[in-house]
Amino acid sequence: MRYVLFFLLTLNLYSFDAVLNIEKDVESKATLSLVEDTATAGASSNHPKMFKLLLNDIKMSGHFVVDETLKRAPFSDGVLPVELHDREYLLKYAYNSSGTNLKVKLVRVADNNVMYQNNYSVNSAARFPFLAHNAIVEINSALGYDDISWMKRNIIFSKYTSSRKSEIWIADYTLSFSSVLVRGGLNLFPKWANPSQSAFYYTSYNESLPTLYKVSMSSGSREKIATSQGMLVASDVSADGSKVLLTMAPNGQPDIYEMDVNSGSKKRLTTFRGIDVNGKYLADESRIAFVSDRTGRANIYTKSIGSSSVSKAAHYGNNNSSCDAFGHNLLYTVKEGGANNVYLGSASSSYVRPLTSNGKNKLPRFSTDGRVILYIKTNGGSNSIGYLNLATNQSALFNMQSGKIQSIDW
Repeated sequence: MRYVLFFLLTLNLYSFDAVLNIEKDVESKATLSLVEDTATAGASSNHPKMFKLLLNDIKMSGHFVVDETLKRAPFSDGVLPVELHDREYLLKYAYNSSGTNLKVKLVRVADNNVMYQNNYSVNSAARFPFLAHNAIVEINSALGYDDISWMKRNIIFSKYTSSRKSEIWIADYTLSFSSVLVRGGLNLFPKWANPSQSAFYYTSYNESLPTLYKVSMSSGSREKIATSQGMLVASDVSADGSKVLLTMAPNGQPDIYEMDVNSGSKKRLTTFRGIDVNGKYLADESRIAFVSDRTGRANIYTKSIGSSSVSKAAHYGNNNSSCDAFGHNLLYTVKEGGANNVYLGSASSSYVRPLTSNGKNKLPRFSTDGRVILYIKTNGGSNSIGYLNLATNQSALFNMQSGKIQSIDW
């Protein structure tokens, strides 16, 4: 049991890429104002939220200097408000009272030319934040800026609700939409099963042995994948979804295994007589990064699959945990006195860069393109989900209303 507790505690925890070093100067960013349709303004309680969502998404893209004051004008009117003639772009939008439809129109002020126009819809008013996310992602693409599709993805997390009880939730990245997926008992470590987010894994501690399940998002059906003594966690999935890295402790000590999804066969990847957990695929997936206590404290190591040779990968701190990987790049948490901070490192060099500077920051995760970092900031008994856009240096924090996050994935 002490190994399970160690694992749970461990996981709660500028040369990265040439293009990511270049932060856009304010002077080089396009100026933009949001203009809400006067005919539909204030038609529902979500209308002020829509403005805030669009504003936040535009800020997080890092490509615009955006006016934070809401303006209003008829959506279909081609006349531009005089006070906005000094802007480069106007983003006009009309949000209907049902909460399921959004019309957007990007106007270049210099020649009153419509650069982009589209209608968006969702099947439930509760999912209205994705109207904004989808629109800003596509407007960004239409203007030729770097892809920001990470905004459209769902996050999935487990949060404690009371003693030995936790639930698994799905949400948009701002937590403006959220919905419970699994409740009842102790349900931990959710992990998306594929890039399309059509299924996820999680571990149930509600049976005689820890049990790994796979859940279909479309049908809600649940499939038992594996059981193990001590612990069982899906920590990473291969790019094609065919293999899963598991932490298992069938013999008392936790090690990392690779499971073939189709056959269910498992291959043991680490054999240390201590604690090896939280395996993450590196680059071409022939190597992994993982957390181990080989030096008496948690630290980050790498190894080739099939090799017994292990290398230390974290070049700062002596109590490091909660790692993630993208290509050869690493994220990990460093305990520094009473604080925990997130660092960016490399599995192929001694490079290291701090990403947070104060407080309790843990569970860092790369976006699917490696350009944005998600992490959890704890303040007292509350959690916030933080984001840092490495390409543009934009950051944001979104507060959770209740519960303490145990694990998160996107």
